[in-house]
Amino acid sequence: MILTKKLRLQSKGNTDVIDLTSQVESILAETNFVSGSVTVFVTGSTAGITTIEHEPGLLIDFKAAWERIFPENIEYQHNRAWEDGNGHSHVRASSLGASLVVPFCAHQMVLGRWQQIVLVDFDSRPRSREVVVQVTGE
Repeated sequence: MILTKKLRLQSKGNTDVIDLTSQVESILAETNFVSGSVTVFVTGSTAGITTIEHEPGLLIDFKAAWERIFPENIEYQHNRAWEDGNGHSHVRASSLGASLVVPFCAHQMVLGRWQQIVLVDFDSRPRSREVVVQVTGE
């Protein structure tokens, strides 16, 4: 069986990291599934989904790493074409990826002790985001 739900959230943009773990756990709890997988997918091309330890120091390190790898202040052809200044956002998001699959057993997601599911919004401005959570199980 499959259950699909959508989360709607507001982000701050600029590599804003939003912890989705409890919301995904709540959706899983709505099912009677014992085992299976949860897919978390963000719509849009300037945000991604991953896992991280959601703590202040690491969030600063994470944002700084993206700036070192894909700097905001270099030339992007996307910016020339669209003049919207978020070429770096698209490149970062495509590198991170739009989805994540997490297995679950005995009604619990299989995550490490310090591992949270997060949305990372790379866009250069605040955004309204839609995240699709699909639970497949038995």
